[in-house]
Amino acid sequence: MTSHAHALPRVTVVMATYNWATVLPYSIGSVLDQTFTDFELLVVGDGCTDESEAVVGAITDERVRWHNLPANAGHQSAANNEGLRQARAPISAYIGHDDVWLPHHLETLVAALDEGSEVVLSNALLPGVDGVPRLGPTPDASWTPGAWVRPTTMMHRTTLAQTVGGWRMPHETGALDPEADLLQRMVSVVGAPTWLPRLTAVKLSAAKRENVYRDRPFHEQAAWLERIRGADDAEADLLALAEPSERERVRRSRSRARRLLRVVRRRVRRARRGPERTAEDRWRDNRRFKGVEESG
Repeated sequence: MTSHAHALPRVTVVMATYNWATVLPYSIGSVLDQTFTDFELLVVGDGCTDESEAVVGAITDERVRWHNLPANAGHQSAANNEGLRQARAPISAYIGHDDVWLPHHLETLVAALDEGSEVVLSNALLPGVDGVPRLGPTPDASWTPGAWVRPTTMMHRTTLAQTVGGWRMPHETGALDPEADLLQRMVSVVGAPTWLPRLTAVKLSAAKRENVYRDRPFHEQAAWLERIRGADDAEADLLALAEPSERERVRRSRSRARRLLRVVRRRVRRARRGPERTAEDRWRDNRRFKGVEESG
């Protein structure tokens, strides 16, 4: 376990949030549960108007700080950039406000950077809305240019992101989502990221949960954090959930084949109708699906 007695922390954790205060105790709780303790947590509101500030302010841990942007930008890029601007640590990591980390997340990724990596990615458990969790990407994953990544599983040198210009908004990134755009610009400088064959996070995708910003549920976050805290070996426990039986393996294989067929069909339709949809197109669709009011 690492001490955080230094004047400056080794890791800045950035959490972008917008008007979903009910999930914050669980995501923040999972950060405070880390075995690596030499961090600061910057919770950056994207123009929040709910009780998020009060929820964060009630946390007495001096490593947790709150900052609210003066207006809603509509994407985590703006809040993440503010986090990078305020970061006091040489290493930066991100956690989605509706995600939770396993206790070894920071310790595992920091160790990889200490060994010379510049950008590190780990695996996440992806609980589906159908109740069937899967592992993503996979322990033997390799990065390909333009591939989308989950910020919750990413860590990098702070100056690297600052040097390449930080996060860009969806209207600035063309076909790439902002997460993939940032990663691609960083690896163009330092080479491919390091993939770690470790499960370190639970990613609860808001983009697959309709109207979550309207309804503000938190039962999934509460249940996963309780499970993690109650396990003797949280990583092994969650990996077992993602390991399918033979029957389930066959079902998933067929499901993947059907998804692949749908992807091929969509690409054919797109090729026929014209240019590929942009990151901004997908961002607007996601905002409507998640129940977020359009800004501006």
